[in-house]
Amino acid sequence: MVVEQAGGPEAVPVWFLSDSTGISAETMGNALLIQFPDLVFDRTTIPFITTVEHAREVVATLDEVVDAGTVPLVFTTAAEDAVRQELARTRAPIIDFFDLHMSRVESILGRTGIRQAARLHGVRDVQRYNNRMAAVEFTIEHDDGQSLRALEKADVVLLAPSRCGKTPTSMYLALQHGLFVANYPLVDEDLERDDLPEPLRDHLDRAFGLTTTVDRLSRVRHERRPGSRYASPEQCRWELRRARALLDAHRLPVIDSSAKSVEEISALILQTLKTRARARHTPATTSRSTPRSTPRSTQRSTPGTTPTEGRP
Repeated sequence: MVVEQAGGPEAVPVWFLSDSTGISAETMGNALLIQFPDLVFDRTTIPFITTVEHAREVVATLDEVVDAGTVPLVFTTAAEDAVRQELARTRAPIIDFFDLHMSRVESILGRTGIRQAARLHGVRDVQRYNNRMAAVEFTIEHDDGQSLRALEKADVVLLAPSRCGKTPTSMYLALQHGLFVANYPLVDEDLERDDLPEPLRDHLDRAFGLTTTVDRLSRVRHERRPGSRYASPEQCRWELRRARALLDAHRLPVIDSSAKSVEEISALILQTLKTRARARHTPATTSRSTPRSTPRSTQRSTPGTTPTEGRP
């Protein structure tokens, strides 16, 4: 049911329920909700529903919403049988991702899962957790060019003018994939040169460029510095054009962040890293009919690139 928000568009109330962090419920639920771009959703997340008593309280809250004339859309990933069964008592329509898929997985494997919430997002793999936290620390230290120390440890180096999406992409890669990421802002001083800054030149095999549209960059910068030269369309156009020229000169993959989510940008980066790794471990086979090098246009054909911007 769609409800009217005072002074705003209509919204569909959506609840994400979990006996753990709620990340999985949000991720899977939102993966379905984005298929309805014309709707607005009012999201509520209730994590750590670890007891039947807490589940009963949540059910009572949901039923009160239903009694008030609003039917919420409820997603849950509760793994504990008792908690999940209690949540199922609500009169609100509920989509139980765990129940939908767990029995099928168990039938295929021929075993019964332990159904413990902590298994989903727990810190049981200590080494993996510690590696991820180290990646986050490295990425924070190397955000926005604050440090070039130990740059050789970076798995990914992101290059772009300010406000093109470097920081959120860096943090996502660190948090979700445990990658050490450095990001470097290409400022006027860098863009006036014909080469990338010297500290970056030894790490171009891990480098990626980000770009965006002039309108989007100008709009984002206006939110930060309204009416400034920094936010003017002319400055944004020049920076994007010069940055693209530098990145193209080094045949670096360039991803357009204007129409892609952080998840999509990260997926493209991971895909490129895997392709490069396979290429390094595949014996080179050359013949007279096979070129020894890949054409420049192919090397930088990462999906999501945009044409070079022209200077005013």
